[in-house]
Amino acid sequence: MTRVLVVDDEPQILRALRVNLAARHYEVQVATDGGTALRQAADWHPDLVILDLGLPDLDGVEVIQGLRGWTSVPIIVLSGRSDSSDKVDALDAGADDYVTKPFGIDELLARIRAVTRRTSQPEEELSSIRLGDRVIDLSTKTISGGVRLTPTEWHFLEILLRNPGKLISQRQLLTEVWGASYLKETHYLRQYMAQLRRKLERDPAHPVHLLTEPGMGYRFQP
Repeated sequence: MTRVLVVDDEPQILRALRVNLAARHYEVQVATDGGTALRQAADWHPDLVILDLGLPDLDGVEVIQGLRGWTSVPIIVLSGRSDSSDKVDALDAGADDYVTKPFGIDELLARIRAVTRRTSQPEEELSSIRLGDRVIDLSTKTISGGVRLTPTEWHFLEILLRNPGKLISQRQLLTEVWGASYLKETHYLRQYMAQLRRKLERDPAHPVHLLTEPGMGYRFQP
């Protein structure tokens, strides 16, 4: 049974999530502040953390940083903050995804399934991935249909494909593909994403697999 730690200071949200997750056979514990959440995570070792950013004692980003000091447990941030900078800060601190309040339970459950599936899937299973009409083999760097990518396009694409469903921040992509000195060059990301869509999406103008989260980053949707 998947263990889920829900961290939020709104009683109605805690109650709704506890009921809905338990009905789907998740084992649930709750915490109403950051300090309690960090202690419970250390004692209980959850498989997933659902975390509100606006906590009474610690900012949610501090909780993410505290967790990332010792665990790679998936973290889905839940927050009413609409500013994209808050989302970026959470992602850069190590969150795996971000859902904005108010949210639909079906959307949240889909994100939960995506992150838990990703973390439980052995690495070798990710060597061959289907993207629309194409089959991409990451081990041999080949794509069905004779599609060819540049080394930079491969690097960019591989980060997304190895994290299916996960929102990858602009900062992470720029750092991993080009280096820390390129953090302001977000136009690189737009340019290369456009190139990848032209080569891989059935309708590049209306992508369904290589998605943009405006102001935050990019996501591969299987």
